[in-house]
Amino acid sequence: MRYSHKYVLCVFIVWLLALGHLQAWQRGKAPAINPADSALGLTAMNIFAFPNINKVRFYSNPKQKEKIRALSKQQNWQELYPVLRAYVGKFGIENFYKETYYLWRLAKLTELYGSLEEAKLLYKLVLKHHRADIDLRAVELGYDSLDRLTGNLFVPLEYYYELVEYRQEVDTLRPPRGVVLDMGPAINAKAADYGPTLSANDRTLIFTSKRNYKGNAIDRRVNEDIFISQLDQDDFWSTARSLDQINSLYNEGSACLSKDGKTLYFARCQSPDSYGNCDIFMAQLQQDSTWGNVRNLGPQVNSRGWDSHPTLTHSEDTLYFASDRNGGFGLSDIWFSYKTKNGWAPAQNAGPIVNTRNNEVSPFYHPVYHVLYLSSNGHLLNFGEFDLFKCYRLSNNTWSEPKNIGPLVNGAGSEFYFTIDSKSRNIYYARSVENKMDLLDLYSFPLPMEAQPLATTKLRGSLTDTLTGEPFQGIVSIIDLDNGIEVAPQYLRPDGSYEFDLINNNKYLLIIQGSEFFRIEEVFTLKGDTVIEKRAEPLASRIKFESIAFELGESALRPEMLDDLDKIVSFLLDNPDFRLRIAGHTDSNGDPEFNLELSEQRAQAIRDYIVIFNPVEPWRVQAKGFGSQEPIVEEKTEEDRRLNRRVEFEIYRPTPEQLKKEETEGYQVANPEWDRAQKKKNNRP
Repeated sequence: MRYSHKYVLCVFIVWLLALGHLQAWQRGKAPAINPADSALGLTAMNIFAFPNINKVRFYSNPKQKEKIRALSKQQNWQELYPVLRAYVGKFGIENFYKETYYLWRLAKLTELYGSLEEAKLLYKLVLKHHRADIDLRAVELGYDSLDRLTGNLFVPLEYYYELVEYRQEVDTLRPPRGVVLDMGPAINAKAADYGPTLSANDRTLIFTSKRNYKGNAIDRRVNEDIFISQLDQDDFWSTARSLDQINSLYNEGSACLSKDGKTLYFARCQSPDSYGNCDIFMAQLQQDSTWGNVRNLGPQVNSRGWDSHPTLTHSEDTLYFASDRNGGFGLSDIWFSYKTKNGWAPAQNAGPIVNTRNNEVSPFYHPVYHVLYLSSNGHLLNFGEFDLFKCYRLSNNTWSEPKNIGPLVNGAGSEFYFTIDSKSRNIYYARSVENKMDLLDLYSFPLPMEAQPLATTKLRGSLTDTLTGEPFQGIVSIIDLDNGIEVAPQYLRPDGSYEFDLINNNKYLLIIQGSEFFRIEEVFTLKGDTVIEKRAEPLASRIKFESIAFELGESALRPEMLDDLDKIVSFLLDNPDFRLRIAGHTDSNGDPEFNLELSEQRAQAIRDYIVIFNPVEPWRVQAKGFGSQEPIVEEKTEEDRRLNRRVEFEIYRPTPEQLKKEETEGYQVANPEWDRAQKKKNNRP
């Protein structure tokens, strides 16, 4: 019986899944394929598992290479694709930086014959692991061509806060409420403080500090030690104290507690019983509540290099850590080891999806969910030097592409050495001022949406012009109405689209604002992956609202006018560099002087509503009445007169010439106080 290649592929995937479950069961682990990442999970398991990573340093098959060269020479791309794919799938660690060219060729062929998502992952691997012999610009162009619709375009927070300042008491647009809180003098000292870890109940904090010294007055050196603090009954952290049973003449830090609080894993450097520069040790809580039985985890875990930053999985039989040992992908990699009946197994590399040619440090395994967080300066989206990333476990030690947790936490300096509480409410981390590592302090911050472990449900959408179908440009803000979890705002992409990862079943407010349309707002409850497509009419420079119609001979605003006037107010608040001109017009019936005064009163009534009852600066709004001087049509019928009775709004961004002209003309009408100030300034009566 003959089977299609799709059938064979499905069987192969099922076999891999079954194997993953079997291995997990054998080692007492629960598999953790996140449903929201299931498609990516199958991709990663099928193509990017790279089973040779921890088996052979460099994979080479001369026969296969010769076939690849021959097919390339013949330009037989379709036949080359599966051959090259099979060869790359057997890469060892050294292949990634010695044969990066093959990754690039496979990415190009995958664009033609495979999945675009797979092609993007391959391009990312090239950019993360290349060292030489690669046309980097060509790779970046290839990656950008695929990623232009999926890249995150975060709005700079300074600009976002500036926009919100103009809104003041308007509730629909709220800035990120999260405040970076220095943990205060009970925790932080003048010296560097970093490496926080929390107990399972979130009430004990252990961290590393350089506040202690060793040696004498002549030879006085900084000594890294471990400190501990507890939350009191009023939820204040107690003054940190030294963990004297662990601290020694050598440097200790980067601790990790077991769930029961009875086992402590930590790093100790330059001690006689170390195998390398820094090693990972463990200690156990004794019956008298002191720490003892301190011992090195041994050569299966530790190397001749630097080994530090331990973190435990939920089952506590697997330990992830950072190491700069030989044989990795970059300067420092994430490694792991698991317990066997004979002790710790030889350490293995976490693979090329997690690691890059630069530095990956500070792994942290979430206490509830199968999410690995890490700090890196090698992944593609960085706001500073080192940023924090998260990735999901797809199968046994196979990980999704790390995602930057966004600018609410990651700043211009370096963020690393961090922990997250069990309820995913707060992140505790060390933060530097720019790149001054001697100024590290511990901070807490409400865990934003980008870092939430359950933020895996996609919200996608776009905003286009109703008339032309062309995309609009603007800013998209999401507000979590249920939990107050912050979501970093993003720009609409060049094609008018946007994409967020949110927590399912929460209620949100979507806000889209821009300079070419009135703001869009929609309240929705997220139920699975969701698409919200929006269309808006372009904002003409001169606008006339049907609702802005006054009673005959009257200038008082009517309630039905306020919705449209509020649109204008929101636009001015969203776009602080725009101005507004209000022009009142009447028909030709009646006394011309009365009509002129009436049109002036109507325009001024609208201006008063905008600048008095809303936080819009008076100098941005001008109002003028024209009476019947500027008719639209010649008045022959009542319908003609109705058309001429109108209020027009002109929204504009002033040019330098206009600004100069307004200084002598427009502002006197809009803001008499400004005119008086100018006269006083120029010593004129």
